[in-house]
Amino acid sequence: MDIDKFFKTPKLPPGGSGGGSKRRMPENPTPEMLKRLRTEEITNGSHRTVTPPPSADVKGKGRAVSLRDEEEDEEEYKRGNFAAGAGDDAFGGGDDEEEDGGRFFGGGLTDEQREILNIFDKAQGGREGVDVQDTDDLNIAGIRRLLLKFERTIDKNQAQRSKYPNDPSKFIDSEADLDAAIKSLLPLSQAPMLAYPELVRSGTVIKLVELLTHENVDIVIDVVELIKELTDEDVGNEADEDEEDEEEAGSSSREKGMKLLIDGLLENGLLELLVSNLSRMNEAEESDRQGVYNTLNVFENILAFNPAISRTIVTKTSMLKWLLERVQAKNHDDNRVYASELLAIILQDNRQNRLELGKANGVETLLQVLSQYRKKDPVDADEVEFMENIFDSLCSSLAEPEIKSLFLEGEGVELMVIMMKEKMLARSRSIKVLDFAMQGTSGTACCETFVEALGLKTLFSAFMGKAKKQKNPLATTPASEDATHILGIISSLFSNIPSDSTARVRLLTKFVESDYEKVDRLLEVREGAEARLAVTNKEIEQERQEMIADGEDISAEDEDRWYLRKVDGGLFTLQTADYILGWVCMEDDGVRGHAQLILGRKGKGLKDVVKVLKDYHENVSEEATDGPPASEDAMDTSDGPSASKSADASGGLSQRAILEGLISFLETC
Repeated sequence: MDIDKFFKTPKLPPGGSGGGSKRRMPENPTPEMLKRLRTEEITNGSHRTVTPPPSADVKGKGRAVSLRDEEEDEEEYKRGNFAAGAGDDAFGGGDDEEEDGGRFFGGGLTDEQREILNIFDKAQGGREGVDVQDTDDLNIAGIRRLLLKFERTIDKNQAQRSKYPNDPSKFIDSEADLDAAIKSLLPLSQAPMLAYPELVRSGTVIKLVELLTHENVDIVIDVVELIKELTDEDVGNEADEDEEDEEEAGSSSREKGMKLLIDGLLENGLLELLVSNLSRMNEAEESDRQGVYNTLNVFENILAFNPAISRTIVTKTSMLKWLLERVQAKNHDDNRVYASELLAIILQDNRQNRLELGKANGVETLLQVLSQYRKKDPVDADEVEFMENIFDSLCSSLAEPEIKSLFLEGEGVELMVIMMKEKMLARSRSIKVLDFAMQGTSGTACCETFVEALGLKTLFSAFMGKAKKQKNPLATTPASEDATHILGIISSLFSNIPSDSTARVRLLTKFVESDYEKVDRLLEVREGAEARLAVTNKEIEQERQEMIADGEDISAEDEDRWYLRKVDGGLFTLQTADYILGWVCMEDDGVRGHAQLILGRKGKGLKDVVKVLKDYHENVSEEATDGPPASEDAMDTSDGPSASKSADASGGLSQRAILEGLISFLETC
């Protein structure tokens, strides 16, 4: 007898990794479905007449619930009397179960409607004798009774499995009761303030984690689904709009309850068991595939609550290795997308995790996965999301010099240049990767390799807007983002390529050729950024005046917030464009004269460029570096004062020093 097949959970609709409600309710039964189910029941001899529940005026066959019964249950719960087999009516067994005397006794449904609901419940795998907890009854007493029954069911199942290990028919009923008992805890997510502290205090959290080692994988999948629901970031937020004030007051209590629960789960080895169970699940089976998805969902929930746990995940589990293997799968599905998303989250802002990626040969893996998009586009929106997650993972990792070296060794620069030339959907993301790879003094080698790989032609073709992008409905990257990253690449090239090298001569030639068309384009970008910034400045000034009129003090935080708005509203693009313009004006007299001519037609001059660079200089950090020692020669020209020779620990000029040199030269023009 294959008991695993007996407990397979009903198939769930496929869930995408991005958006959508996480809780999916079953569809309403169709008339054909109800007719088929009733026919099967009659054929099997199991058809019975459904008797409506007794009303308040009619005595039912079951004994009435008394206050003394509740008190006895609570006393037994407090004493910890959870012995295996303590009453065969523990959960879902015995004839002595209390009947559900809910709010709707005696009215609201006809006999036919009740029978339809009973048939539908049976089709969804419901079992007689199993309590379904009403969320309105989730008080402390109800929660304790529910947890008591749950623990009794676990003990009963363990006892029967130990007694009859080779006879599944002996513990098959208790296994089904355990399946139902786990599902009965799902409503606890609606009362985290009460339920979560009780889950920890009673030791039920320990029991849940222990169930992840259960012999039946379907029980494990049920537990994972329960933990996913309990740790969901939206737990307890299902209040009406009229309850918003109470919602805000209780948010702190919910967070405390969630922290208590997550800490309890982690202390008992949740992460390690979740990862070990991934190898037990066969994704060819729908229920197991959903189990893997829910497992990844649990990791995402925990990271959303506390991002610092990403370090624990990488150091104490083999999750990073599993994720890298999963994204390499040939068949594309929701779990592959989710794995790529989780990988991007883990690498987002943790240096140690990025270094671990390098040690696990992760850079090579990411490049291999991305190489498939050189000459073909993703087939749908889900695969586009997958591709972007892999690109984002690579971009995050390239913040570390060690990863840049591995990227260079893996011929990542050459691959990105090829992607730029192919003009597929991956083109925009390849430009972003190159921008990250070439930043800072550690990006010098990548800059030189980029020029050697003939990347300048493709780069400036995109800069001039000559590269016709294929119109693809799946494209998600706006042209403005491409322009920002292209400017970033050009800026890095000027900062990092030695002044006396052939590569730098080739770079300067691009701005001189075709009657200075690249300079004209740079000034167009500058003008557009300036216009956008003017609109942003006007909005900020209006807000400032409103605050002054209301008598509010303008804090440093307000100033920082407004400055960040300016950066997003065109200031960053303007600063980068003027940084490049300063370099080309200093290194070529012809370019400088042409730029002054074009700016003069607009009533502007190099003094406006100097003003922008001074603001840039004031807001850049002292530690920021962006240039090798060779750039000192480029800064030291006969036409103006040389740059400051102060260098950082890496040996390159600080970004502030480069800006000081540019400002000093342009002020003399």
